Amino acid sequence: MPESSESASPRPVSERAVVLLIGAVQFVNILDFVMVMPLGPDFAKGLGIESSHIGTIGGSYTAAASVAGLLGGYFLDRFDRRKALAVCMLGLVAATAAGGLAVGLSTLLLARVFAGLFGGPATALSLSIIADLIPVERRGRALGAVMASFSVASVLGVPLALKVAELGSWRTPFFVVAALGLVLVVAALGLLPPVRGHLKPGGSATRAPGVAQLLGNTDVQLSYLMTALVMMSGFIVIPNISAYLQQNLGYPRENLWILYAAGGIVSFFTLRLTGPLVDRLGSFRIGTVGVVLAALTTYVGFIHYPAWLPIPLLFMVFMLAMGVRNVAYNTLTSRVPDNPVRARFMSLQSATQHMASAVGAFLSSRLLVDLPDGTLGGMDTIAWVSIGLAAGVPVMLRVVEGRVRSREQARALAVPPAQGMAAPLSPEAHSHG
Repeated sequence: MPESSESASPRPVSERAVVLLIGAVQFVNILDFVMVMPLGPDFAKGLGIESSHIGTIGGSYTAAASVAGLLGGYFLDRFDRRKALAVCMLGLVAATAAGGLAVGLSTLLLARVFAGLFGGPATALSLSIIADLIPVERRGRALGAVMASFSVASVLGVPLALKVAELGSWRTPFFVVAALGLVLVVAALGLLPPVRGHLKPGGSATRAPGVAQLLGNTDVQLSYLMTALVMMSGFIVIPNISAYLQQNLGYPRENLWILYAAGGIVSFFTLRLTGPLVDRLGSFRIGTVGVVLAALTTYVGFIHYPAWLPIPLLFMVFMLAMGVRNVAYNTLTSRVPDNPVRARFMSLQSATQHMASAVGAFLSSRLLVDLPDGTLGGMDTIAWVSIGLAAGVPVMLRVVEGRVRSREQARALAVPPAQGMAAPLSPEAHSHG
């Protein structure tokens, strides 16, 4: 057991508790983002905002999160990750509450910008804590559990936010999410161990490579390229699914929530089950299965949809494929950075994810057109672009996994067991999934 912080936090902390708490933090962080678009018509009416500005409000968060990821790369690794996460969550809480107090477009935009500035680094720090505290052989399972918070936010959080707004006003969900975030700040400070192994002699963040040097590392460059391909291939299609289903395939609006709930449930279980498979079989094998399955469903759904195929079935398979692919690539990217620069790496990766997502969404808006019959034209084009981008993902998975594995094997032969844990974890560690 490493010596990193036993003196600072002598109590044992189970991996299960770490995963559950980080998962809860991510649930609030993700819900703060994903609930805004469904609530768009509500706050647009309440504040007298034109509906055409709803996308701008959603994009302001993504843009700010990308900037925060870039800036965070310069300083996040200088602090105890637990305290840094608490600060970011406090900022997110304040920004979310401010959103509920908005009196017009400018104040709401400002609130969402600040939410992105704190929410982006919170994600990077959460994943860094998991990577620091969970051994590599069980990290896929842990990341799958944490990533399942996206499904929970989609399946439970968004419908509940819409219901709360119906019972109260559009402002109420913002206040409820802010209150949940505040509770989690207290829990994080009280239950998480200090995570400062990267600050110890021999792992000092002050002597760690700077951002420019980090970006000059070939493994990092390949990892970010892989991340960009994954996010662009997904987000050139995903923002347009709802409109396509209703306008092109005639799917009833009143059943849309059922479709997304079913897809979210499938995604939830997929994320939990895929993690152990990645730990056992590797990211390349499992990720390639997800990429191929996603390409097939994209082709069938958007290029050559057969009328006999049930839309819910196709959508659930699509969500399953996305979940498999995302767990595989996220687990692999967590192995790329060394401990002293993990938060810096994750922060820059978050910026890459947001930038690539924005580029994908912008590209789709340039390729799509509203046809006179009310349908969306160009869906087949963006589907082909998505498939083309995704075709590069297995290649990147293979290259990055090979390089990371070679480096890990060389290090294992050259040095004694590495210092990795920031605090002792209890023997129940294996039961966290």
